[in-house]
Amino acid sequence: LGAGMAAAAGDPGLRDFVYGEEDFVLQATGWDTEPGSAPSRFDRALLEGWSDRMERGLFRYRLGPLPTRVLPGPMRLVAQLNVQRGTERRPPQAVRSLRQPFDPRAFNFTRIHPDEVLLRLRRAGGGPAAPDQLLVAINVSPLERGHVLLLPEPARGLPQALTAPLLRGGLEAALLSAHPGFRVGFNGLGGCASVNHLHLHAFYLGCPLLVESAPARPLGPPGGLSLLPGVPAPAFLFYAACPAGLEALARDVCRAAEHLTDTGLAYNVLATRGDPPGGPGAGGERGLRVLLWARRPSFGAKAGAAFNVALCELAGYLPLPAAPLYRDITEAQALRVIHQHLLPEPQLLRLGGDLARLLAS
Repeated sequence: LGAGMAAAAGDPGLRDFVYGEEDFVLQATGWDTEPGSAPSRFDRALLEGWSDRMERGLFRYRLGPLPTRVLPGPMRLVAQLNVQRGTERRPPQAVRSLRQPFDPRAFNFTRIHPDEVLLRLRRAGGGPAAPDQLLVAINVSPLERGHVLLLPEPARGLPQALTAPLLRGGLEAALLSAHPGFRVGFNGLGGCASVNHLHLHAFYLGCPLLVESAPARPLGPPGGLSLLPGVPAPAFLFYAACPAGLEALARDVCRAAEHLTDTGLAYNVLATRGDPPGGPGAGGERGLRVLLWARRPSFGAKAGAAFNVALCELAGYLPLPAAPLYRDITEAQALRVIHQHLLPEPQLLRLGGDLARLLAS
């Protein structure tokens, strides 16, 4: 563990954010309310710390309001211009394998400056059923205001392969926010992960996405795995209606992700507030949707690609690096880029059957 990060992780002055179920915001504020009008205790702590680090110059660039537009078309893709992230971010690490081991010589999160850590999330009471403690650190090349990384014990040197304790901690973080656009996601190896050291992304986006509300098709017993078609990138959908379902959901997502790796496929994950699998007319209040995308592995930047395809792009959120691209891109052009990384429908359906049987066993 780097000396700076060791000091941060063990620093008695590091701000602990201790939470319990009473802190979960089961129904977020609506999209029609003013952004930040009713932030939760977690939102306030995160955004105040984030803004403080921006004022202190700890980011690679200063981030103001970003031009954002919804592309015409049924997928309602959200395009956003972020030139500086395209030019100023750290070059992604070379990834050559879906099971590449952690390399302590490469950049990793033990090397970040201690002041980049905002909070340590800790479930009140602890115990064997509690998720891992998570460090909340700024992403120094942010997508949006409030873009952070969730890091589980960086000193352990775990590679970027999703674990159930990390995912459950990320899902609980999503429920700590009152903002409907606070999302948590994971880019796997071969799925545009830029650092091979275990982490989640979390960010605020002030626009709804189709993946939150589109109806899904069951692949197995009711309440189990579903397929989400009719979205920018078809995905396997997992759903939890309440906090009691998070542990089982995290375990199922990770079993499915491990199966994808075993079959030579890469994956990305997004957790977002959303409607039950049947869609907004299916009855019941919103819970948490977790989308798992299976994809062909992609190692290294693709020459000539308009943009990389990671969890944001698969979900229908397109951070774009150049003004002409932002101005001119169409839904059809964006979908062509995204679909190059996806599986043909027959293969996806066969895989869905395999996953449904695996999770039912």
